Amino acid sequence: MKGQLKAETPAEYIAQLEEPRKSDVAALDALIRKVAPKLEPFIHSGMLAYGPLHYKSASGCEGDWFHIGVASNQNYISLYICASGETGYVAERYKEVLPKANIGKSCVRFKRLSDLDQAALKKLIREGAQAAVKA
Repeated sequence: MKGQLKAETPAEYIAQLEEPRKSDVAALDALIRKVAPKLEPFIHSGMLAYGPLHYKSASGCEGDWFHIGVASNQNYISLYICASGETGYVAERYKEVLPKANIGKSCVRFKRLSDLDQAALKKLIREGAQAAVKA
């Protein structure tokens, strides 16, 4: 995966990026840290990650992941919101308010941070972080 870089810290990850991607990922990192301060930033699988998550699925699969993640891919930035509730995956509920993003179950893909409505993005991050705190 293009978004996986060899970095030990979030600062090292961001430092390896080229402009204008570097500024967008740095701004997104700052936004996540501000909106979700309880989620510890770290590197997981070569991506920026926030809030360690140990999971065990109904089928018995078990592993370690993160609640929120960011990856700089070749053609877009991926924002992973690994949270769901009674009404489904959190990220999917933002398809209409983030129309310039390609949104899957837990992934929001976009070319430029400026393409996204900042109020909706903050709300999405906050909701993902709140789901993490409840987990």
